[in-house]
Amino acid sequence: MSELQLRVISAIVLAALALLSTWAGGLVFTAVWAVLALLVLQEWMTITRAKPDFMLWGSGGMVYAVGLFFAVIALRNGMAGTEGDHLGMIAILFLFAVVWASDVFAYFVGRALGGPKLAPRISPNKTWSGFCGGLSGGMLAGTGLLAAFGYGRLFFYHAALSLVLSLASIAGDLFESAFKRRFGVKDSGRLIPGHGGFMDRLDGFIFAAILAAIIGVSVG
Repeated sequence: MSELQLRVISAIVLAALALLSTWAGGLVFTAVWAVLALLVLQEWMTITRAKPDFMLWGSGGMVYAVGLFFAVIALRNGMAGTEGDHLGMIAILFLFAVVWASDVFAYFVGRALGGPKLAPRISPNKTWSGFCGGLSGGMLAGTGLLAAFGYGRLFFYHAALSLVLSLASIAGDLFESAFKRRFGVKDSGRLIPGHGGFMDRLDGFIFAAILAAIIGVSVG
């Protein structure tokens, strides 16, 4: 089986798990994301534990993993209002749509068009064409999903929000690339066939989720 096939199958399985846990909500959602946050922390600690400044990096890993957990819990369980639980589910689905579309569009547009590199010292394969494709894909997916749920009247606000979260997702991807380059590792782990570790899969999502939770709290 090729690496691309492994990546596609793994992505489908992980997406199904994410969507099912989001639909279930409550303790199921909390448990799934607690496990994911712990796996992210374990991978971070494994990468940094042999370094002399481990205490500093270890503290950063705690912030990284705990930030992920509390961000998704705040979005899923804390978005209470007249629509209650339904609104929290839409918030997570919106986040998935933006991050996943940003990742997919950046990959395929970058491969198709190529061109100047975005950050060659950090991630040599990323291009400016992929960057623009990712932003466009994130905005289309985010606004499209919210319109499908009946929130199309706030199109420009949702487009701006999608753009900001897409930027955060790309920044998270670059951050993890710089982190792995700093410690001389290719992948954060080997648990996900074709993808590496959970940090590799959730890098952009972590940044976008934390920013979305901050925005949600501020607006709320």
